[in-house]
Amino acid sequence: MLIKRIGFAMMAVSIMLTAGCGLKLQGSYSIPQELQTMSLTSQDKYSKLTRLVHERMQLNNISIVDLNQSKPRLNLISDSLERSTLSFYPSGNVAEYELMYHVNFTIQLPNQEAKPFQVEIRRDYLDDPRTALAKSREMNLLVNEMRIQAADRIVQTIAAFKQ
Repeated sequence: MLIKRIGFAMMAVSIMLTAGCGLKLQGSYSIPQELQTMSLTSQDKYSKLTRLVHERMQLNNISIVDLNQSKPRLNLISDSLERSTLSFYPSGNVAEYELMYHVNFTIQLPNQEAKPFQVEIRRDYLDDPRTALAKSREMNLLVNEMRIQAADRIVQTIAAFKQ
């Protein structure tokens, strides 16, 4: 009985300490009041990145409205994937690549200049020509993870945005 009470008390104290220190779940950001309603524009509104950013904004309680000059705007300008060779097998085949995913975007407050930002995500990717199909699937998963991480960083940038 005493052990249960001590365990309960320790659990209650640990919950209060973590809540009191400002601990937040990963992916949960404090969005400034003036950026809680924004428009989202991009070259391709149906791209995977645009959909991910839209989803991440909604998860962080950012209302997305149609383009409006009186509301802040997030403009996804471009995203690109580059691949460079890191190492070779003794046979001369490529053994390892570096994938680099770049995203350029701006945040513009009403009646102000747009501020440019860039996100760059890098990953190493081992290649084995004997398992081409599996490696192709792995690369697709890596690229998707990189897009998700880029979308999260864009929302982090919104949360940290200073006028």
